[in-house]
Amino acid sequence: MSVLALDAGTTGVTALLVSQDATVVARGYCEFAQHFPGDGRVEHAPEEIWSAVLAATQAVLADGAAAGVPAPTCIGVTNQRETVVLWDRETLGAPRRAIVWQDRRTAGICEQLRTDGHEPVVREITGLRLDPYFSATKLTWLALNEPHTWAGVTSGRTAVGTVDSYLIARMTRGLHHVTDPSNASRTLLFDITTGAWSAELCALFRVPIESLPEVVPSYGVLGRTDPSAFLGLDLPIAGIAGDQQAALFGQTCFTPGTSKCTYGTGSFILVNTGHTPVRSSAGLLTTVAWGHPDGRLEYALEGAIFVTGAAVQWLRDGLQIVSSAAEAEALAGTVPDSGGVVFVPALTGLGAPDWDPSARGLIVGVTRATTRAHLARATLDAIALEVRDVVDLMARESGTALEHLTVDGGASANDLLCQLQADQLGVPVLRPEVRETTGLGAAFLAGLGTGVWSSTDELATTWRLERRFSPGTRDEAAHRRWRSAVERSKGWATEG
Repeated sequence: MSVLALDAGTTGVTALLVSQDATVVARGYCEFAQHFPGDGRVEHAPEEIWSAVLAATQAVLADGAAAGVPAPTCIGVTNQRETVVLWDRETLGAPRRAIVWQDRRTAGICEQLRTDGHEPVVREITGLRLDPYFSATKLTWLALNEPHTWAGVTSGRTAVGTVDSYLIARMTRGLHHVTDPSNASRTLLFDITTGAWSAELCALFRVPIESLPEVVPSYGVLGRTDPSAFLGLDLPIAGIAGDQQAALFGQTCFTPGTSKCTYGTGSFILVNTGHTPVRSSAGLLTTVAWGHPDGRLEYALEGAIFVTGAAVQWLRDGLQIVSSAAEAEALAGTVPDSGGVVFVPALTGLGAPDWDPSARGLIVGVTRATTRAHLARATLDAIALEVRDVVDLMARESGTALEHLTVDGGASANDLLCQLQADQLGVPVLRPEVRETTGLGAAFLAGLGTGVWSSTDELATTWRLERRFSPGTRDEAAHRRWRSAVERSKGWATEG
């Protein structure tokens, strides 16, 4: 017996087959293109995401068949959050590219709404803040700037959703237009207390409530794939969650106080707060972790950092000073420190805890002695320092110090980064055997929804430690230099 998990991330799609003992027994992966139509603008072509899903799924099924893995019995979906997708309800074609969570074009809209006094009610209803990161202002921008596109939404012909909704529509040949509470809670349109779309916020952001997907539980049979649309597969879709909430589930953080950090395109630190939403007054987000079939909601407190792994990708693709993430780690390890160089990777603004969409990337402390190795080391330092800022804030807000940090995601394979992280936090960093916990969480949800696993207690027994990184010396001077550089990066871009 195996479970198929689809992880539609920001730069590519990963497909996993997960066995009943929570082992990843087959993998498939396919990247898709990133489109940058202007300063601070990031878009994806929905058809390219869908093509990547098909290619990754074909690859994982072939890998599984070659290894003698049983055919999957159900499917779970997890996805990049906040990205908005529009598609024709009949043809499933997209009238324009998706606007990605990293996109900053709506900074002016956010500032105007803040000036008009709307942020307190937005925070109270959604647990979020007014920032271009979230979905709703992207839709407002479309309503204001692309009337021909928006006419399809107001007429009912065009559906609006996040990436999970779009993929499920494609897999079911348009039969289902659904999302789950974890994804809905990232839109600025969802009331995290009532568990329903907010008519008040839909009106504020100019979004017809009928254009939005039905909100269904995060696990249980939520639909079924159409074989003619999805590679001949006839499977129950039994799990949905936004990528960070899926990683929390995959790390088996089922009890209040348990937490994880995922190093992906960005880094996201989440702590389970149980069935009560915990409000932050200093830059953290209150979000839905997942929704149970009986209607109960589980909540989390989140620190969202926009660029971490993407900074390493920028070294590879932008500056072209390394050819891979593995080379970046090796290069950074050739120097004892960054040589005084500080890199603030605010390539798409700053998220938690500073929240400045007009911040931009900054490299300071460069001398004639600076080499590409120092810049690679400064990049890893920046990731560890960004995470430290969020973890320190979480400790202050909760009044409870972190005992350890559990990590996952692609960059968690970097031993040097994990050690730097432990040093900066002053607590151990724990890395599990399965680091693809986002996809694993989607598999767990789907399997829990179809009886592959009987309970979260059974799932909790599957977590296995691969390596523990014990903290060394905490470099307070480096942190002070980092905070000084962050302040200098703020307000650089004039937007809106």
